Amino acid sequence: MAISVLVVCLGNICRSPMGEAVLRNEALKRGITDIHVDSAGTAAAHIGEDPDERTIEVCGTKDVPISHSARQVRASDFTSFDYILAADGSNLRALERHVGHREGSKATVKLWGSYLPDNKPIQDPYYGGLDGFKEVYEQCVKLSNAFLDEVAGKES
Repeated sequence: MAISVLVVCLGNICRSPMGEAVLRNEALKRGITDIHVDSAGTAAAHIGEDPDERTIEVCGTKDVPISHSARQVRASDFTSFDYILAADGSNLRALERHVGHREGSKATVKLWGSYLPDNKPIQDPYYGGLDGFKEVYEQCVKLSNAFLDEVAGKES
């Protein structure tokens, strides 16, 4: 059974495109090919932009392919995706207020960090240095595997 996942942060240039790339990569490493992963932002500030250069750099050093053009969450995402995973509480609340969530959503909308016992949000690395992006990468790997563990358990 195919799984579709949308990873969401604020601007869709740092955390969510990295999360998209890492989740797709971790799924492929497990031999999971029937997964569709995308990412979006709750804000419109960066629509059409490539991921932040530091996101691209960190993914490149880990041999994780990344190619994305920033976009904003659409109402149709709530009926197109099985899971919508928010990077932090602020974006989760924005998703819960979104008209698409209120009008016939099929998606499970959760904090991505809720798949691990510590329930930690992914901190926005935008205003910091490269180390913050490396931390986001490591967190995305852990969250991707926790998510895939749970979904694989549900799917079997």
